[in-house]
Amino acid sequence: MEQNNLQLKKISKSVVKRDHAEKVSGRSIYVADYLADSVLCGKILRSKVAHAKVLKVDVPELPEGYYYVDASDVPGQNGVLIIESETPVYSTGTVQYIGEAIGMICGPDEKTVKQLLSQCNVEYEELEAEVDPRTAKENLYELTSGYGDVDKAFAEADKIYEEEFTTGYQEQVYLETQAIMAEPEEDGRMYVHGSIQDIYYVHDALKPVLGCDDSGLHVKQDMVGGGFGGKEDYPSILAAQVAVAARKCGKPVRCVLERREDMGCTPKRHPSISRYKCAVKNGMITAMDVDIILDGGAYLTLSGLVIARCVFTCMGVYSVPNIRAHGRAVKTNTVPSGAFRGFGGPQIIFAVEMMMDHIARDLGIDAVEFKKKHLVKKDDMTVSQGRYHFNVPLPEMIEQLDEACALIKKRAEYQKEQTGRYRRGIGFSLCLHGIGLNGLTERDLVKAIVKLHKYKDGRVEILAASNEIGQGVLTTFPKIVAEELDLPLEQVIYDLPDTGRVPDSGPTAASRSILIIGRLLRLAAAKLKKEWKDGEEQEVEEHYKYPDYLIPFDPEKNLGDNYHSYAWGANAIEVEVDTYTGVAKVLDACAVFDIGTPIDYNVVIGQLEGGFLQSIGYATMERMKYDKRGYIRNNNFGDYLIPSSMDVPNLKTLLHIEEIPAGPFGANGLGEVPMTGGAPAYLEAVEQALGGVSLHHVPFSMEDVAATIEKEGI
Repeated sequence: MEQNNLQLKKISKSVVKRDHAEKVSGRSIYVADYLADSVLCGKILRSKVAHAKVLKVDVPELPEGYYYVDASDVPGQNGVLIIESETPVYSTGTVQYIGEAIGMICGPDEKTVKQLLSQCNVEYEELEAEVDPRTAKENLYELTSGYGDVDKAFAEADKIYEEEFTTGYQEQVYLETQAIMAEPEEDGRMYVHGSIQDIYYVHDALKPVLGCDDSGLHVKQDMVGGGFGGKEDYPSILAAQVAVAARKCGKPVRCVLERREDMGCTPKRHPSISRYKCAVKNGMITAMDVDIILDGGAYLTLSGLVIARCVFTCMGVYSVPNIRAHGRAVKTNTVPSGAFRGFGGPQIIFAVEMMMDHIARDLGIDAVEFKKKHLVKKDDMTVSQGRYHFNVPLPEMIEQLDEACALIKKRAEYQKEQTGRYRRGIGFSLCLHGIGLNGLTERDLVKAIVKLHKYKDGRVEILAASNEIGQGVLTTFPKIVAEELDLPLEQVIYDLPDTGRVPDSGPTAASRSILIIGRLLRLAAAKLKKEWKDGEEQEVEEHYKYPDYLIPFDPEKNLGDNYHSYAWGANAIEVEVDTYTGVAKVLDACAVFDIGTPIDYNVVIGQLEGGFLQSIGYATMERMKYDKRGYIRNNNFGDYLIPSSMDVPNLKTLLHIEEIPAGPFGANGLGEVPMTGGAPAYLEAVEQALGGVSLHHVPFSMEDVAATIEKEGI
């Protein structure tokens, strides 16, 4: 793109994505595409109430070749390991949310399976259901972090500000629904494959369920039709259900969720309630006291990691002398919340950015200038007393953003009193995303391994567990290896991984693939280059080593470095509000991101544009709620809206490149940072267009705008 006008490294030059031709031609094989001969169709019997004892399940008489599967058929542990093993494979007497699995009907004909499923009758003894996170009594996970003397800072403050911000569900809206297939093999192993983001997550979850060791199964990724985090945790649950069914039936079983089923019972982005209390002295913030509640739903799943990221990110991109942060994920009788691109970042960046905007407005200072005065710098302290170890280029990125969209000029223009039907505003936000898994997870739990296998003919195969979910690792990983080995790109092979062939490289999550696994691959390639012997097969292996520059994290005190590095973003969104209808039209959306060296320019821009647009959907229209029964009503594409190119006709994403010494060729993680900053930029634009009102929640829909106009008499 011309806007970037960058001097790119050789490795950054774009190539045709490895999976491009298969996908655009329709030749890609997804799990639903495998021939159905001898494969049984599985359909799940799900709870229709949010909290109840299951007294009895009446299953109709099954024709020959059809099976009913439930908890009594689980050969091992009836708990799916995600972080803990508290999510049952099938319910064992008490259901905790609408959609929880009670059993499965399997058989050769899908229509017949559906008919049999509809004839199943479940007798419940309903229990009190908690669906409001504000009144929830049980914490799934809780933690605190911070530094300084917060109470003293408040006692000495010139002024104290307190506000609360809320966010709702967001559905991942992957085009391919959740889908898994399990096949008993002749040697007794179970072969599980499907739409999977993390093959070793599924592998490790299945072992205790099936009561087997590593030799008893292998898990392979099929082509994935989108994930956005939604296929990080749930495939472990679905795989366990399908594998248990295949073990009982003695035949392959495939389960492909229907769209309403998928949207109604799979994890979403956590709804949040963030309360900020800030002390200001001499025009500067001297302390923050932050309390965060996430609606975790019925089971813990990944909520502990998400609330941790909220806590460790709650200062945003700002340096504050005193910080106290408390977070908890609470249990409700609703669908468990889980992973979604940004992983807690969008919720907390929205809150801190809006808080900074509101304080600046009250102090009579433009938010851009107020935020610039508080920016973190290299070596400044994080919430958990870690450090920002690399350069923080936000001042330069703000200048670049201003040049691209006339941010400062338009802010001043729209700040003047506006009259008439149409009114404009331009919002500004800054964001960051910590790259890698929390704390010492990489060092003590994941311990990533990669291998390179050289064949006699000089081709080199990458053996790693990172999965292609649309983000481009089938292309970028071979580019890293080919560049280091000085090989033509076509001589480097990387296929969809299988636990039977590749080592455990850790999950495809936390924007870690390029920074962590890409670095290991470059080191392995450098080792192979030194040992290269023409005409011989060779294999090299590289193990993760905890970087010397990091401050080891103390999990008891929640102190130390949480992330290997940070990606940065600066966002501006311009809107025009129709005060007659409440429509807030996005006129311009521009963002600048620093994600280190791009390994492939087009892949990077595609990820940034997609994530930025996704963040605008989060801000404007993606409203999903459950009713007082805990039932999600808008569980289809007719009622749940996502933005298209028509909603944001002028969207620009620009790069500011600061090479990261820790990354391969200076590359950093990038998948999640574009998702984190769009919501506050949009809402601040609406605030300005409406004359400086203070708004506190997203999504902020047309109906919300209209209600605000009526309330404020605009």
